[in-house]
Amino acid sequence: MSDALPNAKVTSTDLIHHDYLPPAGFRAPMPGVFKASTVIFPNVAAMRARDWQHKTGYTYGLHGTPTTFMLEERISSLEGGLQCVLAPSGLAAIANVNLALLKTGDEVLIPDNAYGPNKALAQGELKNWGIGHQLYDALNPADLDAKIGPRTKLVWLEAPGSVTMEFPDLPALVGVCRQHGVTNALDNTWGAGLAFNAFALPGVEELRGSAGADISVQALTKYPSGGGDVLMGSVVTRDEALHLRIKLSHMRLGLGVGANDVEAVLRSLPSIALRYAAHDQAARALAHWLGGRPEVAQVLHPALPGSPGHAHWRATCGDGGQAAGLFSVVFDERYSAADVDRFCDQLRLFKLGYSWGGFMSLVVPYDIGTMRNASISAWPHRGVLVRFSIGLETVDDLQADLAQALAVLH
Repeated sequence: MSDALPNAKVTSTDLIHHDYLPPAGFRAPMPGVFKASTVIFPNVAAMRARDWQHKTGYTYGLHGTPTTFMLEERISSLEGGLQCVLAPSGLAAIANVNLALLKTGDEVLIPDNAYGPNKALAQGELKNWGIGHQLYDALNPADLDAKIGPRTKLVWLEAPGSVTMEFPDLPALVGVCRQHGVTNALDNTWGAGLAFNAFALPGVEELRGSAGADISVQALTKYPSGGGDVLMGSVVTRDEALHLRIKLSHMRLGLGVGANDVEAVLRSLPSIALRYAAHDQAARALAHWLGGRPEVAQVLHPALPGSPGHAHWRATCGDGGQAAGLFSVVFDERYSAADVDRFCDQLRLFKLGYSWGGFMSLVVPYDIGTMRNASISAWPHRGVLVRFSIGLETVDDLQADLAQALAVLH
């Protein structure tokens, strides 16, 4: 209770410098949400002594609050890492890694089937800053080996390919990077820390505390959020020196995330394993069904036999392993792009929209010819590709929606 008299005049100063503090010891299922740019210090000595780099104290909102520290630690645990920084989006997390590790004259290698904005960043800003790049065939470790040169300072990995869903031989690619002494970073958004441990890949010898990737990046926008309403990314490491390079660049770039967005991800994280399994089960059922349709030439899903890289998925994720609720289909070449667009427009439960990992099912048609370099990793199909993100609707309802939309092709 306040000591102010009932009729005392309360000024703005009294409200700003009110001396009431709630009692300590409050605990609830959800952690508190701390919003701050300014952080208050008890004295000058504390101001000068606090170390924001190792989470031993708080100095400024961009450097962390109890809320952001909580999410960083939980994402680190989810991924099997030791350190984490948060970024405003998955692409911002990718940019943070690039800018922390590359300088003028360096080169980065990116899979030809990678997340498009990662390649666009290399073709735009990185090129303008004198940083070179090459694309490589993710399913051919020998191609990566041949392209690594003295300028190569970073290799991006992605499992599976963002749209075409090929699953690479991650241990072999990591092995190539280690033979050349080049840092690698894995876009692990699809795996979400659940399908496999990026830092403990089968057959990879431990180095610098990791038996796998050096860096794991996620778009927390996807499965960790699960609601389609948050933009956020993470960068997880196991090597302290590498983490500090990324964190110092993170600080200099002024990257930060909003407390309410962090709260939303923290609220969703406890259910991520249940949601991921449900997305996986539904996606496999629909992928199998579409694989039997005469309109479909091939279904691209890492967990399905016959899909490119299926053996690598099985070796990495295990027999009976997990997979995300994401797959693509290649339509029979007798259907034109306009035909496939009509199919997509006819869908009712599947909504047209980018991103994935949320509770609502999404669909996007792609022109792979504009996305792949035929001289690096030739695309073998002539039919139009459509990617599906399977949400949490009833499988029977989604299958009925697909069936009625396929009818327009006839």
